[in-house]
Amino acid sequence: MRTPTTLLLFLGALLFSAAGIVRSDASDHRYKEGDSVPLYANKVGPFHNPSETYRYFDLPFCVPEGVKDKKEALGEVLNGDRLVSAPYKLNFRDEKDSETYCKKKLSREEVEQFRRAVEKDYYFQMYYDDLPIWGFIGKVEKEGKSDPTEFKYFLYKHIQFEILYNKDRVIEINARMDPHSLVDLTEDKEVDAEFMYTVKWKETETSFEKRMDKYAMSSSLPHHLEIHWFSIINSCVTVLLLTGFLATILMRVLKNDFMKYAQDEEAADDQEETGWKYIHGDVFRFPKHKSLFAASLGSGTQLFTLTIFIFMLSLVGVFYPYNRGALFTALVVIYALTSGIAGYTASSFYCQLEGKNWVRNLLLTGGLFCGPLFLTFCFLNTVAIAYSATAALPFGTIVVIVLIWTLVTSPLLVLGGIAGKNSKAEFQAPVRTTKYPREIPPLPWYRSAIPQMAMAGFLPFSAIYIELYYIFASVWGHRIYTIYSILFIVFIILLIVTAFITVALTYFQLAAEDHEWWWRSFLCGGSTGLFIYAYCLYYYYARSDMSGFMQTSFFFGYMACICYGFFLMLGTVGFRAALLFVRHIYRSIKCE
Repeated sequence: MRTPTTLLLFLGALLFSAAGIVRSDASDHRYKEGDSVPLYANKVGPFHNPSETYRYFDLPFCVPEGVKDKKEALGEVLNGDRLVSAPYKLNFRDEKDSETYCKKKLSREEVEQFRRAVEKDYYFQMYYDDLPIWGFIGKVEKEGKSDPTEFKYFLYKHIQFEILYNKDRVIEINARMDPHSLVDLTEDKEVDAEFMYTVKWKETETSFEKRMDKYAMSSSLPHHLEIHWFSIINSCVTVLLLTGFLATILMRVLKNDFMKYAQDEEAADDQEETGWKYIHGDVFRFPKHKSLFAASLGSGTQLFTLTIFIFMLSLVGVFYPYNRGALFTALVVIYALTSGIAGYTASSFYCQLEGKNWVRNLLLTGGLFCGPLFLTFCFLNTVAIAYSATAALPFGTIVVIVLIWTLVTSPLLVLGGIAGKNSKAEFQAPVRTTKYPREIPPLPWYRSAIPQMAMAGFLPFSAIYIELYYIFASVWGHRIYTIYSILFIVFIILLIVTAFITVALTYFQLAAEDHEWWWRSFLCGGSTGLFIYAYCLYYYYARSDMSGFMQTSFFFGYMACICYGFFLMLGTVGFRAALLFVRHIYRSIKCE
């Protein structure tokens, strides 16, 4: 056993080192006066469309001699970062005043290209000693005019850098565009442009270790924290009311049920049983499509494990702001390394359900989440290639991901599947299942699957919807989110509410003598994912300024995959809670 474990640890370390964050060339971040400090231009794009980004020199800026592409890690490439050496020279403590780095005559086509970019609020992003720099490339002057043909378009040609340092380290950098130094882009004609930059250095007492706090603190401002705590209090009240209400009702009803069934046993044996005891011979009858059911549980368990690992990394401070690509790297690596959990869970549960074709079940488990994700990626990557956007993954990166899937994910899935098949665990049913199923009595419309899913998904969603806005504004906008502890509390609340509401609905379903609760409990648990996707529609149209085919397809495409992942994960939580409950109540009574 030691050799595979050692190999797995080695592979994990290799993946993390290969996919880890690539630092700037100056790895120790210490400089002497006049030393060259690495400055990289990253990308440009419309401010309101965070997925639609392009290479910095896709716009007709002056391209300096010997432009070098920076080697990037897997996570950075997945994040759409494409770093190249910037045209500015910002040597350590070397001040410059309105230094010209380029004179250029912009052709009519280049003027039109810049004007379109300014019209769409294009911003640029750079990194100086791993510190982010943002700025807009130009501005639109409207001056109270409503007709867009009368607007004036200007390109900024003078950027002013203010850099704070502490002894031999860079602490902070701010970039400001000179509002008086402009190039008029309004007319389609050739324009002379002289691009300049100014560099000022100031000393600061802030230590190097605290230089990223400025970005992390932005989401911890008092008014933001108030809203987050209001969200948590709102969620906690929901949980307490719900759990208290359900616990009181279920305890009282179950107590009455147990007393009634105990009296029934003491009374005449020929008395007809009613309620959930009546279907004791059918309640543990295995569900239809058992292979798909086991595969869903396997994938859901893997995604739940992945989420817990991501929370652990975030709580210990791995995902600090602008740690380029760290989250994407962690997601790829942890998903690959946890595939054995999916294989083991799916295969062992499938064998408990007396399934025979465990190989097909394993293939289904491997493709249940990855399949839709891969198809979505293929479509969106094609869209990104058509737009020449940085979101289009290079061929080499796709090969790396395929190799990770082939050499790590698939073998671990198979190993987990074999271990699950050989575990020979039996399904623990406290009562015997009859040979023939009972007919389910006709039920009112609100007891069918879809109304029950709507009821089950609404409460957990209401507990998290306030926090969802901040997460969306971070993932699909430029807001920084760092309050992972609050997010973790909200996640725990989400799990508790999902488990309780599924248990309650399962009880009412069994009380109505409907014994097909397996799939229903999974669908009810996972229905929160559908509510989150419905929130996506609201966020896109009411809370964001996203536009264009590429951004729209990226938003709805990748959110569909994320919500599908939530559906599988919360469905698994719901089913596991319902299974514990059903086993408990049937173990508590005597059934013939």
